[in-house]
Amino acid sequence: MKIAIVCYPTFGGSGVVATELGIALANRGHEIHFVTYRQPVRLELLSSRIHFHEVHVPEYPLFHYQPYELALSSKLVDTIKLYGIELLHVHYAIPHAYAGYMAKKMLEEENIYVPMITTLHGTDITLVGKHPFYKPAVNFSINQSDVVTCVSENLKQRTLEFFDIKKEILVIPNFIDKRKYNLSFTDCQRSIMARDDEKIITHISNFRKVKRIPDVIHIFNEIQKKIPAKLIMVGEGPEKEDAEMLCTTLGLGEKVVFLGNSNQIDRILCFSDLFLLPSESESFGLAALEAMINKVPVISSNAGGIPEVNIDGVTGFLSEVGNVTEMAENALLILKDPKVLEKFKNNAYESAQRFDISKVLPLYEAVYEKAYNSRFKNSFS
Repeated sequence: MKIAIVCYPTFGGSGVVATELGIALANRGHEIHFVTYRQPVRLELLSSRIHFHEVHVPEYPLFHYQPYELALSSKLVDTIKLYGIELLHVHYAIPHAYAGYMAKKMLEEENIYVPMITTLHGTDITLVGKHPFYKPAVNFSINQSDVVTCVSENLKQRTLEFFDIKKEILVIPNFIDKRKYNLSFTDCQRSIMARDDEKIITHISNFRKVKRIPDVIHIFNEIQKKIPAKLIMVGEGPEKEDAEMLCTTLGLGEKVVFLGNSNQIDRILCFSDLFLLPSESESFGLAALEAMINKVPVISSNAGGIPEVNIDGVTGFLSEVGNVTEMAENALLILKDPKVLEKFKNNAYESAQRFDISKVLPLYEAVYEKAYNSRFKNSFS
C-alpha cells in the first residue's frame, strides 16, 4: 500500500512514533511518503520504500503568519496525485487533520478518493484543542476523518469529554521496537558520566512546563542527599534555562549534566538506574516506555496515560502530581538495595514488551485495510 504520513518532524513523542511507524511499515513492504516541513529526526535513511517530501512555505509580506496549513494541503494534493498515494495518515489533529481534510476535498473534485486516518497524541486535544480559538476546528477535523485512533484509553476518554465526537475512536498504543535496543553495549562508557559508586538518574523531555522540570530537580536533590548520584537531563525547551539556574541555587552544578537533544537515547539509558517523569499531563508516556525497554525503572506521576505504561510497585512507582517527597522516597526504595533495583529493572524490561511494535503494527495495518476498502464505497456514494 502507498501511504502518506504527516507528522511533526521533531523530538516530540508524536513525531517519533509516526516516523518509527513509517519505517516499520516500509520494512513490511509498504511504500511510505513523509510529508512535513523538515526531514523527521528519527528518519536517518531514505530508501526505495521511504520518501520525504518537504513542505515549503513561501514568504509573503501580506501574511503576518505564513499559512502552513495551506502549503501542507497543497503539497499533499500534489504528492497524492504524483505518487498514486492510496491512504493518508496524519498525526496530530491541528493542523494536520485540518490540512488533510482540505486536500481530500480538493482531490474529490478530480474524482480521487483517499481515506484519511487521524491519530491523536495528546496536546492536540488537552492543550491546543481545548482552546476556544481552535476547538471548533479540532472537533470538525476529528469528525471528518475516516478513522480516528488515539494512543491511550485515558486520551480517548478526555477526547470524548472535551469534544462532540461522532466517530468511533480506536485505541492503538504507542510502541517500541525491542530489536533496536541493545542492552549490552561494549562502549556504554558509564564512567564518563559518573563514578562507580554513583547512581545515574535520567530525565528526557521537551522541557515544557507540563513536564514539571523543577520537580525533577527537587526529587533528585532529595535522592543525592542520601546516596551518591548524578542526574542526566536530555532535551531542549523553554524551561531549560530556569532548570540550570535552579541547579546552581541548590548547589547541584557538578551533579547535574544537561545534554540537550540527542539521537542516542538508548546509549544514555543503557547506563541509567532510574527514570523520572513527574509530568502534569501525559497522554501515554513514550519516554517512560523507552526507559523501561532499556531496563530502567520509572518514578512518575499518575497523570493521564502513564499508569497504562508504568505499573505501580512493579516497573516503578506512581504518585500524585507534585508529590516530590513521595517520589524521592520511592526512588530511594528502589536505588538503595541492589537486589530491589535489579528486580525493578527486570520487571520494567518484561513489561515494556507489551508494547513491542510486533504487537502494535498489525493493529494499524488492520485499520489501514478497513479504511482502504471503504474508499470504494465513498467514491460511488
